[in-house]
Amino acid sequence: MAARYFSPKFFEFFEELQRNNNRDWFLKNKSRYENEVREPMLAFIADFAPRLKKISACYVADPRPSGGSMMRIYRNLRFSRDKTPYKTNAASAFGHRDAGHFEAPSFYLSLSAADGFAGVGIWHPQPEVAQKIRDAIVKRAPTWKKAIDDRKFRARFELGGEKLARPPRGYDPAHPLIEALKRKDFIGATQFTRKELCSDQFLNQFTGACVAAAPFMKFLTEALAYKW
Repeated sequence: MAARYFSPKFFEFFEELQRNNNRDWFLKNKSRYENEVREPMLAFIADFAPRLKKISACYVADPRPSGGSMMRIYRNLRFSRDKTPYKTNAASAFGHRDAGHFEAPSFYLSLSAADGFAGVGIWHPQPEVAQKIRDAIVKRAPTWKKAIDDRKFRARFELGGEKLARPPRGYDPAHPLIEALKRKDFIGATQFTRKELCSDQFLNQFTGACVAAAPFMKFLTEALAYKW
């Protein structure tokens, strides 16, 4: 029987947190966070793990409550002008077993009061990482085009992120894939409605989205010399 992970209470918690983003409110509602947000997300991660292994044996869904795939709700305030202490979304990143967080492409899930989306790829890579991806696009242009033009990928995902205003140094400005080479982020995203998120079919839908993104993720993973 299909499982239902996320309920309206999950999203109601974040609606209230947006209005009461302070330590006193959170401590009074911490048990709600644990029961209505954290536990459902960890259960989802645990059940997604064997499905992810079928997509790529090198990517990991880790349901540990600390140090696993689920990201902390506590914001890092050291370099932020926004001093609200808590994130207003629950997110999980499913990364490569041989790389640290966000050093390689990831499958990503974010749920907030406003929306839910799945992301794939690598966001704000370091310059040397971006160069490896650009070099792979040049050297393996047909494979790149096949990945981003894949029918299932295009039906589900939209490429996004930032681009350079000018062609990157060292690349031919007249290259037929110059718009791809100008990318600063190599990511795709797809949205889910709250009805979909609360459905007992959401695990199947999220898995299907990740399967559709597999050629794109495989290209990026191999561009960075990681095993797929």
